Amino acid sequence: MRKRFSTLLLLAVFGIAIFGLNAYNKEPLYHSQSYIFGTLVDISIYGETDDRARLLSNQVLQDFQHLHKQLHAWKPITNNQPSELGKLNLAFSQSKKPVKVSPLLASMLADATALSVKSHGLFNPAIGHLISAWGFQRDEFSVVYIDNASIQALVKSNPRMTDITIENNIVYSNNPAVKLDLGGYAKGYALDMAADYLHQQQVKNALINIGGNIIAIGQHGDKPWRVGIQHPRQPTAIATLDLPDGWAIGTSGDYQRYFMRNGKRYCHIIDPRSGYPVQHTQAVTVLIPPQAPTDPQAGVLSDVASKPIFIETAENKSKVAAMLGIKNLMVIDQESNIFVTRDLAQKLHWGDKNVKFATLP
Repeated sequence: MRKRFSTLLLLAVFGIAIFGLNAYNKEPLYHSQSYIFGTLVDISIYGETDDRARLLSNQVLQDFQHLHKQLHAWKPITNNQPSELGKLNLAFSQSKKPVKVSPLLASMLADATALSVKSHGLFNPAIGHLISAWGFQRDEFSVVYIDNASIQALVKSNPRMTDITIENNIVYSNNPAVKLDLGGYAKGYALDMAADYLHQQQVKNALINIGGNIIAIGQHGDKPWRVGIQHPRQPTAIATLDLPDGWAIGTSGDYQRYFMRNGKRYCHIIDPRSGYPVQHTQAVTVLIPPQAPTDPQAGVLSDVASKPIFIETAENKSKVAAMLGIKNLMVIDQESNIFVTRDLAQKLHWGDKNVKFATLP
């Protein structure tokens, strides 16, 4: 009996020691998720205590939620209170009367306008009426009836970001057809905002993912952060890559926000020239290095730059990528053919080792 008691005591002490060793060796990685901007938000912080990482993550998510409410293009904050962007859109549609906006929104509109000009209008947040007509300003997507004459009338009204005048936080538009939808900009802006906040808080290592737009801070322990690129037709990653400190990656695809009609896929990425969703491309991925402080930052570019490339025809995709300064690029066309720039090809780890791809110039 005494021997058995001694054995049990030894096992108990040994068990406590193992538990303590496991606790000591536990990876210092804090992970949190939420649903904001109409998509899954995922935050990983490495090297901080759970309590501090929790506080930091909660603050980032609160900032995201505030930005989401401020910029929502179609859903009011309450029944009687539209978002700040909603108020501005209402003013555009009713009169040419100038509206005072927050410095944040004024800065974002100026930045988005510059990027729209740089993309020759292919990135165009002013086409909110077209986006609404196709049923993509709602929580769930279903088949909508499209009248071609109505679509062509919206295209003819030619809403552009350059129709907006911004002076000392006062904004107005001479074109009542302008309806702003910053869905192709806000997630990237949020990435940069979160990265800036975490840097201010002396966080050395973190990864922020907003629906496939990802930015890295530092690394994951002694290794870089490794991220996956979603396969547009399979529930797996087509490839992975190491995301260095300060780099961001973004993918635009036809596989999340879309509806099917008569065997055709209609996605949320609309060509402002035709007024119709793009059907010649499945996905575009861009990898963005850190940018100069005076330029649009990596997060914003990871969100914005993929859209004009997605919209442009196959023969002109490389041209528009060059205009936007994109060197790391992957395109998957409607027939699932893969095209990758040489710079990005050297960084990819393919899920299928036998994958075939062509090199983009």
